[in-house]
Amino acid sequence: MITINKEKQELTLIAFDKEKIDKSYIIKEHGVTSLDGEKGVICFCIDKSQNFQSLNEHLQKFLSGNKYNLNIDLDSFVNLYENKEEVFQLIVECVFFQLHLQYSLKEKTTNNKNIINILFDKKYESVFKNSEIKMEFVNFARDLQDLPPNVGTSVYIAEKIQAKAKNIKNLKVTILDKKEIEKKEMGLLLGVNAGSSVDARVVILEYVGDSSKKRTAYVGKGITFDSGGYNLKGSANLVNMKFDMSGAAIVSSTVMALAKKEAKCNVVSVALLTDNRIGSKATLTSSVLKSMNGKTVEIGNTDAEGRLVLADGLTYAIRELQAERLITIATLTGAIRFALGNWYTGSFTNDMDFYQEFEVSAQKAQEKVWRLPMDEEHLKVMQASKIADITNSVMSGAAGSSTAAAFLNSFAENKSYIHLDIAGTAYADERGHGTMTRTLFELSNK
Repeated sequence: MITINKEKQELTLIAFDKEKIDKSYIIKEHGVTSLDGEKGVICFCIDKSQNFQSLNEHLQKFLSGNKYNLNIDLDSFVNLYENKEEVFQLIVECVFFQLHLQYSLKEKTTNNKNIINILFDKKYESVFKNSEIKMEFVNFARDLQDLPPNVGTSVYIAEKIQAKAKNIKNLKVTILDKKEIEKKEMGLLLGVNAGSSVDARVVILEYVGDSSKKRTAYVGKGITFDSGGYNLKGSANLVNMKFDMSGAAIVSSTVMALAKKEAKCNVVSVALLTDNRIGSKATLTSSVLKSMNGKTVEIGNTDAEGRLVLADGLTYAIRELQAERLITIATLTGAIRFALGNWYTGSFTNDMDFYQEFEVSAQKAQEKVWRLPMDEEHLKVMQASKIADITNSVMSGAAGSSTAAAFLNSFAENKSYIHLDIAGTAYADERGHGTMTRTLFELSNK
């Protein structure tokens, strides 16, 4: 349990500068703690030459193993650095992330009942409130990500988002069922859903805190389980495919957070939810589907399904919601993991001014992004179909993340567009991370 400036606990975590510690009983190694039982203090050693990621990792490790009721003296951490608000934000968000009770279906769950009382100067109250709201919805996204696929179906996730959103003021919720999706002629989404026994859903959240602002749409891939379809994945690659809906969880959580914050922005989210299965009605490789915007798409690979649902989501955001700026987020390509590992989210854009605004927001959110190319050459490769306007996959696999981004950009209708590939960063150790929720929140939290 987290409390704020409440009744003090017997022990207090205090940070010390490695270079200024003169007490022999304190271990002078970055991130290592030493207990002074007589003074009721746990000393957390900090080497300021280490980066913030290292501080975050060591603090997470400490919190995960802590068994005490504890105060955390944030001022002792903050006062060691010049960029005080940045450090304050990092530590607060680390605490909320690490102490969140994660989703579990075990008969006996490990519920951390320890009290963590955060102590800080009131001048940081607004920074704290900002982080508290962000982390509530980062953690909501994580809970959705962690759902097993037999529970976290398209219908169930849509209901969970609707239930979470209903208590937030000035937030409009719309859920499209299969009949409404058919009326909108979202043929790519329907093609991915064709083999499933569970109907697709599209969840739209709309928040207008300032109608004078350009409307920004966050469009998220929500494949609740990806078998690969008839281009079936191997056994090893089926593991963690429940996380293929991460984008949908993230965009929905971001708009809810902005609405709760009452941010001065104009944002919508479009979450496209279905699984990708094999069945008697499933889409076959070499089939041709018609998108919502009229383009025909040859299915070169049924396992390249994420870009299909996102394409229809982009068209919906532009034509039904009048979005002027677009961001897609998806666990889209295995290629991005080879390029960037699990350290950076891959990013692509057709508008550098928009991207620079986004990059500043990522820095403020303390999330790592790396921009990769998205050129005309990448699109030309995807236009190689003999019978359709575009194909969803090419055999070579070269520049797989860039060609996927170029495919999506062809549905952006010349709007300012950013694509985020979180295949390497959305989850770790079989747990969702709500990646980029913070960045998308900061982008619109003006």
